[in-house]
Amino acid sequence: MAGVLGTAGVLTALAVVIWLPQLIYPPLTQRALAQVPGGAQRMAAQQAQLEIQSGFRGQLLQLFGGLVVFVGAAAGWQQLRVAREGQITERFTRAIDHLGSDTLDIRLGGIYALERVAKNSVNDRPTVTDILCSFVREHSPWPVGAPDGPQHPTPEVDDQLPWLTARAPDVQTALYVLGRRPGHPDEHKPYLSRVDLRRALLGRARLAGANLRHSNLSRAYMPGCDLEHGQLAHADLRHANLRGARMAHADLRSAHLQHSDLRGADLSDACLDGADVTGVHTDDATIWPDSRLG
Repeated sequence: MAGVLGTAGVLTALAVVIWLPQLIYPPLTQRALAQVPGGAQRMAAQQAQLEIQSGFRGQLLQLFGGLVVFVGAAAGWQQLRVAREGQITERFTRAIDHLGSDTLDIRLGGIYALERVAKNSVNDRPTVTDILCSFVREHSPWPVGAPDGPQHPTPEVDDQLPWLTARAPDVQTALYVLGRRPGHPDEHKPYLSRVDLRRALLGRARLAGANLRHSNLSRAYMPGCDLEHGQLAHADLRHANLRGARMAHADLRSAHLQHSDLRGADLSDACLDGADVTGVHTDDATIWPDSRLG
């Protein structure tokens, strides 16, 4: 079908180039020539008319040549875009398959592959964020409230527990990627409720608005972490390093903040109703909500 349309277009263009100049600049009639004195002048007039037709025909050829180049470039760009989308889809599918592998190295490869997809495809960023959050919830649950769920908060903070990089390196890697993701205006806020993030590394992570309700972040390393508007009700943040963390407007109702490091942290307009701040470390740079200061 495309070949037939192409042939028809070429024939139409050829007809236009041949006949349109003659219609717009028709040959001089015998009557018009009769009014031109002398044979030489009449031949010159006819030659001038032919040159006008030829010039217009040349302009038409340039126009059609430009159209051909434009159409070719547009078709090439479309093919390139389709091929690129196909490659992204293939990489996306392969990355999802890798996340379900029983081999740690393959799962890590899948996480980094999703990060590359998010960087190269703006439209896929919200999906990648949702998938990585789901991966963290699945591989590091803290099922508070379930029949066999853990006591929350635990009676003691385990100071011998290894860092998350050693306990669950794939979960930590997913958190790294989530914390530095480019973001998208249409993405859901990271949903990380009821997950075990004890001794996680979240320094300068971009988690504004994240839902971390009932999650265990005890002894987590979170200096400079962006948790503005975060949902942290009932979260366990005991002994967490939150130096310079941005927690303005965060919901910290009934959060467990005992002995956490809040030096330089911004908690302006945060809700601390029922929160336990026993033994927190603060300094002059710590910004408390006005309600607490009052």
